[in-house]
Amino acid sequence: MGSALPRLGEGLLVTVEATVLGAALALVLSYALGLATGSSHGIVRGGARVVVEFFRGTSLYVQLFWLFFALPMLGFRLEPLACGVLALGLNFGAYGAEVVRGAVAAVPASQSEAAVALGMRPGLRLRRVVLPQAQALMIAPFKNLLVQLLKATPLLSLVTVPDLTFEIDQLRSATGDTAAAYLLLLALYGAVAAVLSLLMNALERSAKARLGQGGGA
Repeated sequence: MGSALPRLGEGLLVTVEATVLGAALALVLSYALGLATGSSHGIVRGGARVVVEFFRGTSLYVQLFWLFFALPMLGFRLEPLACGVLALGLNFGAYGAEVVRGAVAAVPASQSEAAVALGMRPGLRLRRVVLPQAQALMIAPFKNLLVQLLKATPLLSLVTVPDLTFEIDQLRSATGDTAAAYLLLLALYGAVAAVLSLLMNALERSAKARLGQGGGA
């Protein structure tokens, strides 16, 4: 077991890397698609809705395999980790878009009306009035999505990404001790999820404090 620790450490780093990069891409897509689905322009709103429903309605497993096995047939080949990050970002970005849309819609209309009365343009209203309040509402559901994204990373081992699950499976094959190997895997994923939750809780408290709400998760 001791000789396997360096490889387990490398696998853990790959898992964290995939989680962070996938979450970053998902966050960008969440805002882009979430704001687009609330657009007053029908084409923009409709196009964004199609994208969101497609990636929410199809399996992450199938999306990952399509990127890894089918995309090269069209002349585009991505590294296994890039396929994983892209699949995670697209899938969870679609779910995150609904979080953004719902949070923006939850901001009282009176806030926007007051900003209009002050002569703020739409872009400025969004940045200075709507989003600061909506972001505090987004953090708790985003925390849940982040943990779900982490728990989806074992799928990457199916496309040869040497992540934590891949390395644990190698350890299990070498030692024959299935129970101990997968118990260690459970413990490591639980520890990473706990760290991510603590970070998101701190971010939520900070966002609420900026709005003068106090409290926190």
